Amino acid sequence: TSREISQNWGSLMEGRPPKPVAIKILEGNRGHRPINDAEPKPTFGAPTCPKWLTGEAKREWKRIVPELEAAGMISVVDRVALTEYCQIYARWRKAETAIQDSFTYEFKDIDFQTKRKVKPEVDIAINSANQVRQFCTEFGLTPSSRSRMVVLGLKKENRDPLDKMLGTKSKN
Repeated sequence: TSREISQNWGSLMEGRPPKPVAIKILEGNRGHRPINDAEPKPTFGAPTCPKWLTGEAKREWKRIVPELEAAGMISVVDRVALTEYCQIYARWRKAETAIQDSFTYEFKDIDFQTKRKVKPEVDIAINSANQVRQFCTEFGLTPSSRSRMVVLGLKKENRDPLDKMLGTKSKN
C-alpha cells in the first residue's frame, strides 16, 4: 500500500525538491539553513540550441536564453531542460491558437444527431500551460520566483526610486 511505501522510503518521497545553491543565494538563504558547498557547479553560459528545434520552440529559445545568460541563471548543462521548456511552450501556443475561435467542435454521433464536444486542444493547452509555469518557476521566470531572489552587486543607480528618495538602503 501507499502507506507502507511512505513508511519504508521515509523522507525520500516527501516534501519539495531541494533548491539549487545558486537559487538559495539569489533568494538570500531565507531559511538560514547550511548551504551545500559540495554542490556540482556546471560551466556557466548558454547551451547551444539543438539543430532539430524548429518554429515557435526555436523562437522561444532565441528569446529566453540570452535573458537567462545575462541574469547569470543558466549553464551549459541546462540544455535538456531548456529544450523541453521550449517544446512545451510551442505546444501550448499551438493548442491556444487551435482553440482561439471555439473550445468545442460539432460532430455527428451514430444516430446522426449533431453533438458538441470539447476540443482535445483544450486539455493540451491546460496541461502545457501548467508545465510551462513549472519550468518558469525553475528558471526564475515568474514575478513571484524573481521576487524571492536577490541580485548581488546591484549598482546604486539601479536602486528602487523610493529608496533613493527616502535615503534608505535596498536589501541588496
